[in-house]
Amino acid sequence: MRIAVYGASGFTGGLAVAEVRRRGFTPVLVGRDEERLRKAAVAAGAADAEVRVATLDAPGALAGAFADCAAVVNCAGPFTSWGEPVVRAAIAAGRHYVDTSGEQRYIKRFLDTYGAEAEAAGVAVVPGLADDGGPGDLIAHLTAERLPAVEELVVADLRRPGGGASRGTARTMAFAEEPLDYVDGAWIPAGEHGPLSLGVPGSDEEVPVALFGLPGVATVPRHVPARRVRSVMRADMVALFLSLTPDVVESVPEVLDDEARRAGRWLMAVRADDGRGGRAEGWVTGPDPYGLTAVIAVEGARRLAAGEGRAAGPGRAGALTPAQAFDPADFLDFLAPHDVTWQVSAVPGQGTTTR
Repeated sequence: MRIAVYGASGFTGGLAVAEVRRRGFTPVLVGRDEERLRKAAVAAGAADAEVRVATLDAPGALAGAFADCAAVVNCAGPFTSWGEPVVRAAIAAGRHYVDTSGEQRYIKRFLDTYGAEAEAAGVAVVPGLADDGGPGDLIAHLTAERLPAVEELVVADLRRPGGGASRGTARTMAFAEEPLDYVDGAWIPAGEHGPLSLGVPGSDEEVPVALFGLPGVATVPRHVPARRVRSVMRADMVALFLSLTPDVVESVPEVLDDEARRAGRWLMAVRADDGRGGRAEGWVTGPDPYGLTAVIAVEGARRLAAGEGRAAGPGRAGALTPAQAFDPADFLDFLAPHDVTWQVSAVPGQGTTTR
């Protein structure tokens, strides 16, 4: 299976190339700079991989670079600036597509915009297959299933500070757009009122949280009939991101060393309430946010190309969220060998699902 990685010379892109090769597939590195792509291929342990130069302002060349690949993995952010030409080229080439975006408004615009084009081309295009947006959307679906109705669902990124961030992540977070809430069938600017603190799964710790634009607000309402969906992050992490200035961003290393990368651990939590006193909670956690992002994105591309999961059935082409494209429990269970665990706590009398 040949998988194209756009933005392959970047930090996450290089990890995706290495993951494609580790899985026994054939990576094709696509980007703007041939020399950087060749260096990235060597660094990823794929020195013999094919390199194809295609720029965002040459849609025909970009589609041509994808034409003989089974799927496209786009790792070139910020996606608000650079994402849409790549998905348009993948659709034009008739190739399945995933990306590693975590940008809430971009993901909403993507899902609003590209469904009809992707469906006409017979392909599935899935944004947000990263450590936050992918597992967050999947665990939200599993949590909501435990309630007969959902009044409010909160998606929370509760990872601790530490582990480091790449320059690309810092750049994206520094210029993040204002967050959205989903209320009564519409996406609106996030209100000021929300949970002030949340319990950290697996501990007695309660941490302050603040509103933050996570992918789940853009994705979850498309498969969970909730009246309200909102997203929060640990307040200390939000404060860190808000303190980033252009000078600070450019001082952040482009690439994290292995020790710094593996020191991080991500934790996505979901709380769903039915408005009548019933509640369900779920969480999913794992190590190495950047490494797991590559694993998640490549596996998503593989499943689409192989016709596996929910996107395999008739009419499942289009712009899909992770939980629409893939069976949530099966995908999360696939990540177990990578030290990913998840749990959904039931409403009274229904028990608990733990993996």
